[in-house]
Amino acid sequence: MSAGRKLFAVDWQFMAAAANMGALPKMFGVEIAFAGRSNVGKSSLVNALTGREGLARTSQTPGRTQELIFFSAGERLRLVDMPGYGYAAAPKAKVAAWTELIRAYLRGRANLARVYVLIDARHGLKDTDAPVLDLLDESAVSYQVVLTKADQPKPAELAAVTAATEAALKKRTAAYPGILVTASRTGAGIGELRAAVARLMNETR
Repeated sequence: MSAGRKLFAVDWQFMAAAANMGALPKMFGVEIAFAGRSNVGKSSLVNALTGREGLARTSQTPGRTQELIFFSAGERLRLVDMPGYGYAAAPKAKVAAWTELIRAYLRGRANLARVYVLIDARHGLKDTDAPVLDLLDESAVSYQVVLTKADQPKPAELAAVTAATEAALKKRTAAYPGILVTASRTGAGIGELRAAVARLMNETR
């Protein structure tokens, strides 16, 4: 927990936004990415992790993040906010472009150490999550599920969603064991997620 606090207690800043592979910043250090359905709380989680309210833009409008958004605090670690998926109201051509960008990034980013797949704790895994999990498995990209908005369901409902998610992930080859449970609004689980990232950094040295 202490290592996690130190890792994130730095001056995080916006670094770059990439709408295509040609716009990606040069690979350096370690990258961790955050994926999830639109409106699952990716930007809020990034802000909670970094302690920088407003660093990642949040919106009540699903699908607002339309690029890969990079944040950094020096050269050691970068955070990547990925476009949300599963938002049917977006134009099909735009959804296809986001999907191809995500696919190319996951398959071609050698310094991508882990993807944290965010799942709304009120709903659990949905059919729209399956293609991304399939792609992560096919690409052999290590990923771990993070339940978000865990302060909203009742304890019994949260326990049921957690158990069902754990059971589903046992069948997936690239899924990192264990589920992280967070609530950006209250700060619950943020310290544990920071600690998980710190452990990952030690493993990738």
